Amino acid sequence: MAKKGQESGSTRRMIMTLLKMRGPLTISALAEELGITEMGVRRHVLQLEQESLAKTRVVRQAMGRPIHVYSLTERAEDHFPKSYHNLALELLRELDHGSGGEAVNQLFEGRRKRMLAQYGKVMQGRDLEQRVAELSSIQNAGGYMAEWSKEEDGSYVLREYNCPIRQVAAEYRKACECEQHLFEELLDAKVIRSECMAEGGQCCRYAITPGSSEKSSEIRG
Repeated sequence: MAKKGQESGSTRRMIMTLLKMRGPLTISALAEELGITEMGVRRHVLQLEQESLAKTRVVRQAMGRPIHVYSLTERAEDHFPKSYHNLALELLRELDHGSGGEAVNQLFEGRRKRMLAQYGKVMQGRDLEQRVAELSSIQNAGGYMAEWSKEEDGSYVLREYNCPIRQVAAEYRKACECEQHLFEELLDAKVIRSECMAEGGQCCRYAITPGSSEKSSEIRG
């Protein structure tokens, strides 16, 4: 069963790669390229359509019936490798070299303040549990694969299983520091990071306990 699933995933990946490299293609053209039946290709393409990863367009011909051609959507771009972190690191290193570490720190602090201004109002009027749940949703929207749970002692734990800025954070720890401070400000609680992916951990784990943070006044200010 696992082998069948792997083969299915491989075929799906090859279809996406062909659509990425060759542009819009018909079912028959994809089947010919892959050496499988049109029925098999159609099943994968329909699934990609359902997941909003592929779209179809009807092309009318001078003679004969119109044909359907398939291409990838913008959403599908997330499934292909990107090296944005390399560019980000290069720019940060240039800034660090030209203006010193303080300039880099100010950059991360500026990002923290912008996110605080963006999400702070959403947290107002909510209790701590609601804030933790909202923060988890915010982080999930950013690709952090976050989940939260409530402990027996009334505290909370937030775990992030993916870090989109992991490579940057591994070199510039200020990124992790600013994230922790942002969480404290948004939650108006004490936040302690006990595990960090940038340091080799399996996830980023935050223990959250009631109690005003030193910077929480920025939310209300």
